[in-house]
Amino acid sequence: MALRWLLHSACNVLGHPDHDAGGVNHHASAVSGMSPACRDAAKSLKKTSGAKEATLGFQMPLHYPRYKKVDYESMEEWRLDMLLRQYGLSFNGNLDEKRAYAMGAFLWPGQY
Repeated sequence: MALRWLLHSACNVLGHPDHDAGGVNHHASAVSGMSPACRDAAKSLKKTSGAKEATLGFQMPLHYPRYKKVDYESMEEWRLDMLLRQYGLSFNGNLDEKRAYAMGAFLWPGQY
């Protein structure tokens, strides 16, 4: 929904000016309300919106992770990688370094 709004706004601002220098819009797409490039982008959005695996870029999760220090200390590496990736963080290191990074990123100072 937000991507459609962004696409529509960008098309209106960048790809579909209301008036040219003479005050008259000479675009053939003025009747439909979208420029051809925006129409193509909207079609491709409709195609990908039905697919389960279509990712539209980074989306911040709604909730902060509710793990405790003990949870991070016993968490498997694949789960740590998934958690960090979910929040847009990337960290290369061994398992202990990833655990320390995750605890530093997600725990309040009094919790670790």
